[in-house]
Amino acid sequence: MNLKFIKRNIFAVIKVISTMLITSAIGLESWNIYAVITNSNLPSSLNPIFWIERFAMTSHFIESIIAAFYAPSRKKMPIKYATYTFFVGTIGLLELFDQENDY
Repeated sequence: MNLKFIKRNIFAVIKVISTMLITSAIGLESWNIYAVITNSNLPSSLNPIFWIERFAMTSHFIESIIAAFYAPSRKKMPIKYATYTFFVGTIGLLELFDQENDY
């Protein structure tokens, strides 16, 4: 097996896992907002999970801003690529900057 084949397969697995985790993080944050609005209490054991999910969401949001900024220079639509990068994370940025070698 060559390195490019392995890299492509690993990236595909990471993309799927990242998309599922970010979607779950959005659901968790929605649950938290709903709990605040309805004055419900969430289990305090979830606090570390909320901190981790907020860190991941913030990181992915910053990566999506970077992707939106650089996407036009790689002939990509900024909003579309920013959304893609938000869900897949650093892999989206790596793919965006790797296209530099394609020209």
